[in-house]
Parts: sequence; structure tokens; C-alpha cells
Amino acid sequence: MKRPGRVYLVGAGPGDPELLTMKAVRLLSRAQVVVHDRLVSPEVMALVPPSTRCIDVGKAPKTHPVPQQRINEILIGLAMDGLTVVRLKGGDPFIFGRGSEEAAALTAAGIPVDIVPGVTAAQGAAAATGVPLTHRGLASGVRYVTGHCRRDLPLDLDWEGLADPETTLVVYMGAANIPEIATRLIEQGCDASLPVMAVASATTPRERHLISRLDRIAADIQDAALTGPILFVIGQVVSLYRTCPDEVLRRLAAHSLPEPACA
Repeated sequence: MKRPGRVYLVGAGPGDPELLTMKAVRLLSRAQVVVHDRLVSPEVMALVPPSTRCIDVGKAPKTHPVPQQRINEILIGLAMDGLTVVRLKGGDPFIFGRGSEEAAALTAAGIPVDIVPGVTAAQGAAAATGVPLTHRGLASGVRYVTGHCRRDLPLDLDWEGLADPETTLVVYMGAANIPEIATRLIEQGCDASLPVMAVASATTPRERHLISRLDRIAADIQDAALTGPILFVIGQVVSLYRTCPDEVLRRLAAHSLPEPACA
């Protein structure tokens, strides 16, 4: 009986290939098969040797051409064939990446599995924009939440807890539901002028930023027509946005936000 191969659940980070761990780069160079998500940037995929077999199992909003159960079966089947498999996932595999579900399925099938962490989208956006996720006097904590539910069910979040003025809120996959998210936070006591930053395709050449406020973000994000994965950072830390382009300063002044600290 053929010995099973090994599966590595690898975090591809937010997009910049230089933010990959050394272990991730080494595994990509040695993998026999790479099973990758839609959110893995083309710059990271360019590191995969041309001779390596690649399988795209990416999902998009309301479009799941390869269901999660089928992804689990693909990983198990490849490993049962004795192959070394890298399951490449955007950001970190254990933060909204369903990596724990895949690890559980592999372990149940007797497949050896290792986890290789990655820089999260939130960390990448913070580094790219200079907006810290915590800052003394502005935010003593940070919470990550997903902005959509499976099968498009209504959002069921701890709105009261999320409205904590001393906590930075980071919303993943929230572009479609940001109007509801903003409204619910204001209903729970968040100031309507609370700063909000949207970052699209963080750390890649396609990166774009939008600075707004809680009661304007829904309209502003629609007008901006940002493309690619969008992350929202909600909280007073956004006032520290450091790049200070003229349009950002005008928006901050118009909405009476605190003046940002420039690098």
C-alpha cells in the first residue's frame, strides 16, 4: 500500500511575495501540486515552478465552483496518491480561510498535515498604510470579523460588543454588507463620524485606499468602485493614516475628522 503524501496548509499573505515566510517559499519550490485560492496574488503564484501542477479552487462572492467538501476530497485524493501538496490560501490559513476545516478532514483521513502561517490581510493593510491596529490612547484592542455569512444568511454578529470605542474593528469580505454593518454599529452607539479606511488589494501594485467615516462609507465605497479583495478598518486609529495625499486631507477636513499624522 502506497504511503500517503503530506499536505501543507500555507498562508500566502496579503499579496506581496516578499511578505511570504521563508518556509512558504521553500515549500512552493518543492511541492508536486499546489491547490490555490482566488485571493492568492499573481505575484505569489509566479513563484511556483512552471513544472508544478496547479489546481485553482477559488471562490468568489455567491460563486463557489468548487464546494468546500470537494476541496477536502481533492486534497485527500492527492495525498493518497503519495504527493506532496501545498494548499495555498490568501492571508493566514486559520483566519477566515477555512484552513481548520481542511486540517480536520485531512487528519480524519490519516493524512499528515502541517500549518504554515501567513501575514494576515489586516497586518498587510496596516503596514502598507501606516494605520496601526492598536495605538495607546486610541485603541487597546482589535477584533477581526467576517462581513458575510454562508449561503448569504443575515449577518449575526455581536453588534453591541463590536461597537466598543476602544477597539479597532477589522472587517474581512464586507464590501457587499458594509451599509448594514455601518448602520448597525451606529445604532449601537458608534459615533457617525468614526473614521473608516477601506483598502483594496493591500500590499500589491493594485492597492488602493479610501478614507471615509461610518455614516459615509457605504456611499463612498460605491462611488470609488474599488476592485479586488477589500478590507475595512473601523476606529480612531484610522486618523493616523500616514500617506496624506491631497484628496485624503480634503476628505478628512470635510468630515471633521482628526488631522492625520503624516510620515
